[in-house]
Amino acid sequence: MRKITVLVVAALISTFAFSQTASPLKLAHINTQELLQAMPESDSAQVKMEKETKKLQDEMETMKVELNKKYQDFLAKEKTYSDLIKQTKQAEMQDMNQRIQEFQTTAEQELTKLRADIYKPVLDKANKAISDVSKENGFTYVFDISAGAVIYHADNSTDMLPLVKAKLKLK
Repeated sequence: MRKITVLVVAALISTFAFSQTASPLKLAHINTQELLQAMPESDSAQVKMEKETKKLQDEMETMKVELNKKYQDFLAKEKTYSDLIKQTKQAEMQDMNQRIQEFQTTAEQELTKLRADIYKPVLDKANKAISDVSKENGFTYVFDISAGAVIYHADNSTDMLPLVKAKLKLK
């Protein structure tokens, strides 16, 4: 599927290049992952994500410890329980296990949403800088080589990373 996409893009670029004799095709590439890692905003976003992840992991661990205590208590006293008490205790542990699973699912969803919210300003800033540098330098197409979809880039393709870093005043 990836090869088909690359071939279609290459065919479109070729067609476009031949139809645009007045303005030459100017290509560039950038590694957006490297750019994002160089941005100080990514560090603070990562710290926020780690803090929220830790809170949710701690809560999950507390819930698991509580379930484990109930289970150990059940095993220790199982022989003294009547059938009704056994069933009640088992149902209680099953319910608790279900709540833990639901919590885990909800926590994962919440972290995914939080990641998108926290990183949006960073991504917007990076995308704006890429767009500005592209316009300033007259690039027709810019390929993100960190995504892995571009399997080759020629020597005449400009590496935009230094230009974008300069625009953002990054080292």
